Amino acid sequence: MSVGMVGRMIIAATLAAPMAAAGQQVAQPPPQKAVDDHSAHIQKPVDQSGKPKEPIPPITDADRAAAFPQAMEGHTVHDQKWSYFVLFEQLEWQGAESGGAKLENTTWIGGDIDRLWLRADAESGEGRLERASVHALWGRSFSRWWDVVAGIRQDVRPGDPQTWAAVGIQGLAPYWFEVEATAYIGANARTRLTLEAEYDLLLTNRLVLQPVIEADIYGKSDPARGIGAGLSTIETGVRLRYELKRELAPYVGVTWHRSFFGTADRARADGEDAGGARLAIGLRTWF
Repeated sequence: MSVGMVGRMIIAATLAAPMAAAGQQVAQPPPQKAVDDHSAHIQKPVDQSGKPKEPIPPITDADRAAAFPQAMEGHTVHDQKWSYFVLFEQLEWQGAESGGAKLENTTWIGGDIDRLWLRADAESGEGRLERASVHALWGRSFSRWWDVVAGIRQDVRPGDPQTWAAVGIQGLAPYWFEVEATAYIGANARTRLTLEAEYDLLLTNRLVLQPVIEADIYGKSDPARGIGAGLSTIETGVRLRYELKRELAPYVGVTWHRSFFGTADRARADGEDAGGARLAIGLRTWF
């Protein structure tokens, strides 16, 4: 065998080795994914119809009772527990030529749905009681923020005592305005509507500015009490309080009142002012 033939055989063997290795790699089947091997362990055996041979049984009442024992027996709701709240919104002295003391109290007793509401208002001037009234109302919540109330109101001053039947709504309007609207009917078909709104503006966590406005409207004139028909009075004010504690807050403020139409005419006839401003210093507390 010649040298040239030997060289050609070596070259042919060298080229054939990579081709054979490549052929072996192509012929090898691709490895299975790990997820396939794992899923094989968690899949349940199925029959020819594709349904599991061991179907999940339906949930029974016994299963629910075992999982949620308290839910099956019911749970305690808030309105089953009675509570109370006493708020003295205004305990103040109003300084002016005819200045005097003023009290405004709201108390409720009951649960989340039904409550007994008690309101008391009194105002003095020149050393005598000028105005006083009390309410006893039963209230029922008809939405998350609103109650409907009904009951009686007793006016002690001015004039002789007078009793009214009362019905109204109260609650928290959008933007956190506290609103009360109460309609009254009394003897001799006398009617009255009182509207009140207030708002707490937090200047800091403890410093609160509270504007308030109240209006009284009467259906009939009542000369004995110096009241004319229509819009009778509007009283507004602004009070700045500092909460030493949430339930204890001294305040200072300014109030302004104005009589209108027949009520203003009767006030002038009696030598009184139809309106004016007063400085207020007081305390707001609750428990």
